[in-house]
Amino acid sequence: MSNAFTSDLTIDEVLLIEEVGFEPVEFVLGSSYFHIGYQYSPWTQNMELADISAMMLLARRTAMQRMVAQAQHFKADGIVGMRLEIEREGHNAEFTAMGTAVRRRAGDGAKWRKPRGDPFTCDLSGVDFWALVRGGFRPVGLAYGVCVYHVARQTLGSWFQSVGQNMEMPTFRQALYDARELAMERMQYEAWEMGGRAGLVGVNVEEGNHGWHSHVIEFAAVGTAILPIGDPEHEVHESPKAVLIAQDG
Repeated sequence: MSNAFTSDLTIDEVLLIEEVGFEPVEFVLGSSYFHIGYQYSPWTQNMELADISAMMLLARRTAMQRMVAQAQHFKADGIVGMRLEIEREGHNAEFTAMGTAVRRRAGDGAKWRKPRGDPFTCDLSGVDFWALVRGGFRPVGLAYGVCVYHVARQTLGSWFQSVGQNMEMPTFRQALYDARELAMERMQYEAWEMGGRAGLVGVNVEEGNHGWHSHVIEFAAVGTAILPIGDPEHEVHESPKAVLIAQDG
């Protein structure tokens, strides 16, 4: 049973990953459990809650690092189909990172790892991973950016002027722009730091308050940093094939 593996990939995804030279090794996961403290902010001021932003990013990174450590234990070269799940209970939250560890069949996995030798991470599905590699690119790592932001409250006079009216709330609008941009910039910076010079793919930005007051919002931006495959013999595309579709009508 030494060749047996577990994976949350579909059959099609496993076959496509093997077609580009990888084999599934094991389903890996890492968890962290954090208490979310209180940070004071003036009621009438838009501002980032920097301590909570840092904690939310640290909690994600801790879960991911433990998942990567498990992949290293299995001598994997990367992790595909990764996802991060968050469960909250009051001011406590559990962060769980999971995905399928994969290994190069040709034994040249060192070229696919991060510069420090850690396995690459990506949230690409098996199909997207196959398409990325066939297109001449490889994943470097999953980049995150997080911003927790306090939205200023209206003064009593402003509330009386706006109550009962349909109107845009400029304070909320500006807070949404600022928080989203901060999360995106941090994700882009982390991608650059890990060497993803070709850009980010599969970017997703999520908004929520996750149990905080409605005047405290969180933006989390995540995407896979990529690099061109530096192998001149890398086959980018298969040769054209004729395909006939027949139906018995």
